[in-house]
Amino acid sequence: MILSNDVKNPGPLALDDPEDNLTALIKLQADISGNPILTGFPGQAWGWIPGEGHRLLFNTYGIGASKVEKDGDDWKFFHREALYYTDPKTGDVLETWDNPYTEKKVEVLHILNDPVNRLYKLKGGFIEPPYPYITNGPYLVFQISVLRAEKNPMQPNDYPIHSQQSIYQSAELWAVSGLLNEIHNPEVTNAANHTAWTRISMWLPFMEMGNRSGQMVYHSQSFKLDEGADSLPDKVRAYTEKCQPQYLEPPSEWLGMAQNANTWTVSKKEIDRRRKAGLGGEAGAVFAVG
Repeated sequence: MILSNDVKNPGPLALDDPEDNLTALIKLQADISGNPILTGFPGQAWGWIPGEGHRLLFNTYGIGASKVEKDGDDWKFFHREALYYTDPKTGDVLETWDNPYTEKKVEVLHILNDPVNRLYKLKGGFIEPPYPYITNGPYLVFQISVLRAEKNPMQPNDYPIHSQQSIYQSAELWAVSGLLNEIHNPEVTNAANHTAWTRISMWLPFMEMGNRSGQMVYHSQSFKLDEGADSLPDKVRAYTEKCQPQYLEPPSEWLGMAQNANTWTVSKKEIDRRRKAGLGGEAGAVFAVG
């Protein structure tokens, strides 16, 4: 694989050196040659209520489309991602869902985040390398924990049934793993990768749960898809090609971080659009069916 002159891909890498450490992480998450990659991440999403227990609410399947570009000492990570909520029995991508907590049917708003760019900075970033890692035999695992607590873009006073609290809280727990012999090999620009992802977050806005206590718990496993879209489950691929084909390719233009989307910013836009169109129903519900 031909690399541009400013891309360093030595071997073996010194994992305690910030630059080599960052290179190893990028080799696992992307292809340092700049070629696009597609990842798939099957999983499940649970509801967890203190004192009541847990329920399997959805199976999930996510698609991530990425490419990277070296920018001085830093890496620009071009990325967009979709995560579909699917029926645990049939695997169908859901259009509507019977909420067992409210006993109401709602439209499902899938996670459609475009873009979700990242800037991996050698110095001065949100998390600065060297990133924490573990080695065991032939394996390398980066352990990255991102916990957020910030102002919710949907304040409960304005979105009483769509917003659980005024502070947006979430935890995303990543274990990014691969083989040391690929990471250390200077001829490998795109190392095989398995990423375990756990997310703890608030109720989803489309569930229209208000401030009910509890949270969502996601658990997924992510892999690079060597055969691209051909590796996707048939139902997921068909739905994506029909409804969301842009998520099979990474963004072509670097928009920086300010334009990044997440579930709550996308949900807010959709709720505001439906309200403006006069679609609000009882108690301000805009996703209720029937």
